[in-house]
Amino acid sequence: MQAYVVLVTAPKSTDSGESSAEAMARKLVEERLVACVNIVPGLTSIYRWQGSVVTDEEVLLVMKTTENRLDSLIDRVAELHPYSVPEVLALPVDRGYPPYLEWLTESAHPESDDR
Repeated sequence: MQAYVVLVTAPKSTDSGESSAEAMARKLVEERLVACVNIVPGLTSIYRWQGSVVTDEEVLLVMKTTENRLDSLIDRVAELHPYSVPEVLALPVDRGYPPYLEWLTESAHPESDDR
């Protein structure tokens, strides 16, 4: 089964509660669309949007999934994400530690038992 790392940026939370990135990550893991999500803080993004150059403080979500869950994951991120055009980039995994890749496949399978 082909594994993928999916990169998604999200706004840095200014709330005292769970950020939108954390809420999205939790939902995607609960729905078994991903095996795991790492949230990397401290990202500054500079990009062109609607004719202007914009600078935003964001976080990077590093998601791990399988090929058979990839399309559903992309659709679900688009539904859950606060941006109208979220960054979602899927990178195929060429190699990895076989027990980890097995866990990833089991964890992102909709009918899998929890380990």
